[in-house]
Amino acid sequence: MIKELLKTKLKRIIRAGLYNFWRNGTVSLASVLVMMVTLTVVGFISFSGAILDTSLNELRNKIDINVTFVPSATEEDVLNIKYSLESLPEVSLITYISKEEALTAFKDRHANDQSILAALDELDSNPLGAVLNIKARDPSQYASVAQFLEGDNTVSKSGITIVSRVNYFQNKAAIDRLTAIIHSADRLGLALTILLAIISMLIAFNTIRLTIYISKDEISVMRLVGASTSYIQGPFVVLGIIYGLVAGIITLVLFLPMTYWLGTETENFLIGFNVFSYYLRHFVEIALVIMISGILIGALSSILAIRKYLKV
Repeated sequence: MIKELLKTKLKRIIRAGLYNFWRNGTVSLASVLVMMVTLTVVGFISFSGAILDTSLNELRNKIDINVTFVPSATEEDVLNIKYSLESLPEVSLITYISKEEALTAFKDRHANDQSILAALDELDSNPLGAVLNIKARDPSQYASVAQFLEGDNTVSKSGITIVSRVNYFQNKAAIDRLTAIIHSADRLGLALTILLAIISMLIAFNTIRLTIYISKDEISVMRLVGASTSYIQGPFVVLGIIYGLVAGIITLVLFLPMTYWLGTETENFLIGFNVFSYYLRHFVEIALVIMISGILIGALSSILAIRKYLKV
């Protein structure tokens, strides 16, 4: 019996919410449009986060350190140091460049400088040593990798230090600057996301408050006849959810031509990031975020508006 009463009550609340949506067509249209602006902001937060992550990853990929060995270092000794470095939790990738590869790359870089090439031809042996290119998991971890290379870990089997140069110390200022930029960008991205989310919530809140204000006489009558708070709130919560659902669907549809138009521009400007391709690849996740955001913002805004401004 109680279950049937609850079911009947729920049906009436949903029916009343749908009726209010169609009855106040102009207000509903305005509310949906405002909610679309809100959800568009939510969508752009998602795109901005992806763009920021891509840019930061590009910055991280540009940071590395090179370990140059003396020409007399054997490949076995160099590889032993490489294996030791790979065991460090801070290291994500190490690329080994042999002496011969280093010499070939050097000649390619100076292919137009005949004096340098002639000087190399005069030498009886390869003057360049092998190189290890090291990428850490995080830019802040390069200091500990450089510290590892300063110890006895760079000694060959014969007890001689075979590392000629570690360019971390020459690049330390640039690495520290990039690390600071990455951390600042992370914090700025989080702050902007929170700020835009609050602004979006306030926009939706004030729009739904207008809808509730139009129905204040109806609410007063319902209170006089003894309707419960949940019964009065229910249709407006349903109304807010409808606003969110309709606005979410329209927003997702509009994102298709919008991201398609911006796709080539973002790919040319943002290090190969195509916002249209990203939208298609992550459509399900973005759709869930936008639809759930619409439902939550609509429902929560309705609850807050009716409680605070109509003193229910």
